[in-house]
Amino acid sequence: MDPSLARRVLVASTEITSAALEDPENVLRLVVESAAELADAELGLAMITTADDGTLTVEASSGEPIGATLSPRSAAAKAARTGVPVVADDVTSDPRTAPYVPHALRSYGPFAVAPFGTKDRKIGALAVYRRRDKPPFTQETVDVLTAFAAQAGLAVVLAEGFTARQRVAVYEERERIARDLHDVIIQRLYGAGVQLNLLERRLGKKLDASQRARISEAVDLVDETIAEVRATVRKLRNTDPADSSDLLDSVNAEVRTAGELLGFGPRLHVAGDLANVPRKLADDARAALREALSNVVRHSGATNVQIDVRRDEKHLLLRVADNGCGIPSGVTQRGLRHLAERAKAAHGDFRVVSTPNGTTLTWSVPV
Repeated sequence: MDPSLARRVLVASTEITSAALEDPENVLRLVVESAAELADAELGLAMITTADDGTLTVEASSGEPIGATLSPRSAAAKAARTGVPVVADDVTSDPRTAPYVPHALRSYGPFAVAPFGTKDRKIGALAVYRRRDKPPFTQETVDVLTAFAAQAGLAVVLAEGFTARQRVAVYEERERIARDLHDVIIQRLYGAGVQLNLLERRLGKKLDASQRARISEAVDLVDETIAEVRATVRKLRNTDPADSSDLLDSVNAEVRTAGELLGFGPRLHVAGDLANVPRKLADDARAALREALSNVVRHSGATNVQIDVRRDEKHLLLRVADNGCGIPSGVTQRGLRHLAERAKAAHGDFRVVSTPNGTTLTWSVPV
């Protein structure tokens, strides 16, 4: 590779790495803009693998937005799958590419695409296009694109991990605050209210009407504060607090969040009506699902997660199974103990089966 081109690739990759950590939401746009500039192309596209069959979806464009989905048999999908770049003098006439060119891209001719990502994390493909009247891409340009796509892909993967760690930190902090509010603050407020009631009874007739009224107002204020703290706890434990009473919406929100952190979507199966689950049990079920998924994200290294939520006439059951490494020794299980206590308090059952081949958590309570 020409030394000047190598320097340009290095500079662009460094910018991508910085942007990936500082502004991950816009990193793909910067990637395609840099790719188009390095390849002297009119258009750059970042195509992300979005399905198990290898289908690609255009997620970012260096020019006007391009909304397109590419077949798993397309040249871009092949490059993403095999790790081998593809180049064509005319994308609309080359037999390897012509059958799969979306309508929005038929005004282009020269085409090159390189795998985007790393060996362990295949994101998709990075493609560049030139207008029909432009010369084809040279092998040196394809090499530049391939090197840049690999380095930019590594930066994006690192950014995903950085963002995931940030989300996990927020996730854990919200649960810690909620737990402290529920287990400590509410209990102290409740104790203060009890003491005020006892004080009023012991003093009895020694208090005049105004003094008894002030104590009564204080007790009412404590009760109102307890209700407000409980409402705050529900919102902290619900990733979609707009409707904290809808358990199905909460389950879907938790699964989406876990999917973002894991890099793949857990499979979810729901049976029965979750619309009218009592609020206390719904809160407990949310906490159980969140704790289970948090453990999967932080410790398991799983590539497959199955979530089952079932309600019948007598029980509400939640099961989370993964194919990870099991619960490592030495890892604190305070969260799991907390869920066991919740299940016991509701006259339910909580079980964890963990092996080096995966973990299954089952949480069940009577409705």
